[in-house]
Amino acid sequence: MCERYVLPDQSVAEREFMPATAWWKFQPRFNVAAGQYVPALRRHDGQTEAVMLRWGLIPAWAEGVQPAEPTTFAKSNRLEESEIYRGAWQNGQRCILPAAGFYAWQLTTALYRQPYYVRLIQRGVFGFAALWDRSVTEEDDVIEGCAIIGVPANELLANLATTQRRMPAILRRRDYATWLGGTSAEAMAALQPYRADWMEAHEVSPRINAIEVDDPSLIEPLNAGGRITS
Repeated sequence: MCERYVLPDQSVAEREFMPATAWWKFQPRFNVAAGQYVPALRRHDGQTEAVMLRWGLIPAWAEGVQPAEPTTFAKSNRLEESEIYRGAWQNGQRCILPAAGFYAWQLTTALYRQPYYVRLIQRGVFGFAALWDRSVTEEDDVIEGCAIIGVPANELLANLATTQRRMPAILRRRDYATWLGGTSAEAMAALQPYRADWMEAHEVSPRINAIEVDDPSLIEPLNAGGRITS
């Protein structure tokens, strides 16, 4: 899963994804949590636009009411059958969330959840595959939210997040256009576990568990020997 992640600098994200229109505005963040607004790229009138979406998808039929279950993370193998995500998937409402890294928690033998920061070795910014939907409340307020797609964990993440066998779907650069504008079959084919040998992780402070904490020290290694690669 992906409970928290890190935002890159806006200028770096724009160089990576080159949106035709940029409506978003954001700063680097180190503890993005559910319910917060995050930058996203999607297709509009045949071009890419950069917008801010709420992390937590509310389906169109829900009239702005958050479903009882968490909607920040959607399993790739349930998109067609899920009442919450099926509409967005069938309508091609796919988006990309820029990220610099994310966190995973390992359950230790002492039953303590040790957080790790996970990043790509040669990419300072990358994109999560995600879905978005628009829901209108009874007061006619519009809520546009998103959910990160989850795929089977690679070896690195499976060893870390021992209680969760899913990882966020990280797109290869060559799949950006396919994810945003391809057919459902083409988009589904892009949802693959990212190569473990292209990733690394290291232990970080449990300060990450407090959502009000947000500073660069959160991603610093807790100790010199805590780095993990595949």
